[in-house]
Amino acid sequence: MLYIVPTPVGNLEDMTARAARVLSEADFIACEDTRTSLPLLRRFGITRPLVAYHSFNERGRADSILERLARGESCALISDAGTPGISDPGYELIRRCIEAEIPVTALPGPTAFVPALIVSGLPPYPFLFYGFLPDGMGDRERAIRSVAGLPWTLIFYVSPHKAERHVAHLLELLGDRRAALVREVSKIYEEARRGPLSSIAKSLADGVKGELVLVVEGASADAGGAEGDWMERARELAAAGLSSREVVKTISREYSVSKNEVKTFLFRKDGPDSEGAGDPCDTGRSTT
Repeated sequence: MLYIVPTPVGNLEDMTARAARVLSEADFIACEDTRTSLPLLRRFGITRPLVAYHSFNERGRADSILERLARGESCALISDAGTPGISDPGYELIRRCIEAEIPVTALPGPTAFVPALIVSGLPPYPFLFYGFLPDGMGDRERAIRSVAGLPWTLIFYVSPHKAERHVAHLLELLGDRRAALVREVSKIYEEARRGPLSSIAKSLADGVKGELVLVVEGASADAGGAEGDWMERARELAAAGLSSREVVKTISREYSVSKNEVKTFLFRKDGPDSEGAGDPCDTGRSTT
């Protein structure tokens, strides 16, 4: 039997009695980092044998764990914090156990994104949990665009040293949506910063510490369902004499359309600014 056992993301009182019992009764415990897990296990008097199971040895170590499970041993899988498989190692082992018809059971328990969603003040359902965005600019842009039109609340994990540029990228591609940056869930310095993405981006200028969850409003019904609506609105604003920069800012805010997409529309051949528009949005830079 493979047990998926959540562990506290902050306050040790979040450890459930069932989780402690399963860990104390398992034949062995597979953990992401033995150095991180040992203090927690000692705190609850758990002394079972440990094996390291992390992203660098996930596939190879899964073989030896499967062999032991096939012999009838029980394994409890834990990560450094939270629920294994949620942006932590676990999926590969779970998938292979299911394929081998080895029983798998997951205990309910701590995870950072659910409390963050609840305190964000944004609609709690439907939602999409994305996890960590890719590091590369191109991959990250493709990832953001893949969810930009969804009318669901979006949830991302964010590393503190990448927070400023990732939030700025989301602001650029999603528009200035309502959001909440929740820091240090279940820890002493837990904090929720709520407001438009632009204000959250500004708050990160001096850096940020701790584990971060970013919750972002889903696309509006207008943006998700009728591309022609924002295009018509852009034409109206341009005809009313607004500058290209003002049109881009307004459409991005009202329809949660990326600024680059609005710029491309404005200066394409049939766009409202196609004639005599040498400088997109008066920036002096080409959109191509």
